[in-house]
Amino acid sequence: MRKLLMTAPMLLLLSCAGLFSLGLSAQPDECSSTGGLNFICDFNGAPEDLVNVPGTEWVVASTYLPGDPVGLYLVNSYSKQVSVLYGEGEGRDRHNRNRYGICPGAPRRDELETHGLGILPKAGETQVFDLYAVSHGAREAIEVFELDTSAARPEITWVGCVMMPEGLDANDVSPMRDGTILATVLMHPGNTFDDLLSGRPTGGVYRWSPGMDGFTMLEGSALPGNNGIQVSADESEIFVAASGLSAVVALSNSNPSRVLRRTRTLPFAPDNVVLGSDGYLLTAGMRDDEPACRGTGLPPVSDCPRGTIAVSIHPLTMKDSTILDAPANPDFSRATMAIVTPGNEVWIGSFGTPKIAYQVRDASD
Repeated sequence: MRKLLMTAPMLLLLSCAGLFSLGLSAQPDECSSTGGLNFICDFNGAPEDLVNVPGTEWVVASTYLPGDPVGLYLVNSYSKQVSVLYGEGEGRDRHNRNRYGICPGAPRRDELETHGLGILPKAGETQVFDLYAVSHGAREAIEVFELDTSAARPEITWVGCVMMPEGLDANDVSPMRDGTILATVLMHPGNTFDDLLSGRPTGGVYRWSPGMDGFTMLEGSALPGNNGIQVSADESEIFVAASGLSAVVALSNSNPSRVLRRTRTLPFAPDNVVLGSDGYLLTAGMRDDEPACRGTGLPPVSDCPRGTIAVSIHPLTMKDSTILDAPANPDFSRATMAIVTPGNEVWIGSFGTPKIAYQVRDASD
């Protein structure tokens, strides 16, 4: 590889595109709080994305770059107890061939690695949800699950998948109420990180709706590093974290040919993006300008920890407010996203640390 001067956003983007095989950060045996952060451990891989299961105390976590693959984890937001939700010996498979007839069958659980997540209540249900996960390892696809929360512990059933187009890796996923799936691709073949950092489009948003043979790209959706994605509450707009712009942008769902509005240039490259229970967007990432990391060499060879920043964004004004700002921490880095749990805690995912970090949110925020 030609030597490049890489920035903190580059470190994030390299991981998200899956171009390097990163090892998980070395962790101590215990899970003590450090640097103003508390931790939830017991993960076999990095919990890259997190989703609150609406109306419950449960959080689902994906597992990126696992040691021994575990598809999905379940975390209790109050007790902080972690358990396998879908993996070898856990979860059921029931292929919905009417909806996902193009899917070749259930994924190999011993190879399943998950990335971005999305969740919606199932039509007409209050305790059953459709859960969507970007999958790598076993295959490049969007895996679809049914999550039933009526029991004391949620039960999960794999029901189908939509394969990604040949040669494309999905990054994040956001579902719509009619069963439509939107997914991002960070980098198309032939594009480079020089292109991305120069503000040239490198990826896109892809759509699949029931009855379609596969994903198709939304014309006009190409951005410098299409990363996280979230459909607006009324499904008229699509919010995309454009990591190469260090911004979250709003596109029209019906005609995504131009950016409707965007955030300011943030002090980090936003990774995943999600709607919080208050209707605000949430995103997080690593601090761009980390003085201690200057001159440390090419990431990810240089494992220099960077500070973590999480923000809440008004979906109409696109103005952001900081909900977590933690200094560089050798016990936690490579932040990807934020959620606010029912207990008013800010939880942070990571693409390279097998922990969730969290802080109690200030009641005034």
